[in-house]
Amino acid sequence: MKLIKAFGFLKLKTLKKSKMNIEKIIKEKKGTIVDVRTPGEFAGGSVTGSINIPLQEIPQRMEELKSMQIPLILCCASGGRSGQAHNYLTQQGIECYNGGSWLDVNQYQSQTL
Repeated sequence: MKLIKAFGFLKLKTLKKSKMNIEKIIKEKKGTIVDVRTPGEFAGGSVTGSINIPLQEIPQRMEELKSMQIPLILCCASGGRSGQAHNYLTQQGIECYNGGSWLDVNQYQSQTL
C-alpha cells in the first residue's frame, strides 16, 4: 500500500513539474505550440500562433516538426491525442511536452500577454 501511495505522489509531483515547465516555456516565448486536432476542430478555436498538424499526419510531417523551435508544446481537445503525439515524437528524439487541452495552453499564453 505504501508503494502505491509513493508512486501516486511521484506521478502527481511529475505532473505539477511538467505543468510548470510548460507555463515557463510559453511565458518565455520559447518553443512551438502544435495543435494535433483536426482542421475542423482547429478552425473552431485555437491558441494564437499555434500550428495545426493533425495527429494522423505527424509521421508524414516529421521534417517540418524537426525544423520547428523546440520544445514543442502539444495540445488537442482534452490531452489524449496530444499524449499520443508526445509518446511518438519522444520516441523519435524530439523534445516535447503534452500541454493537454488547447484551452489550458491558451490560458497559459493569455497570462503572458
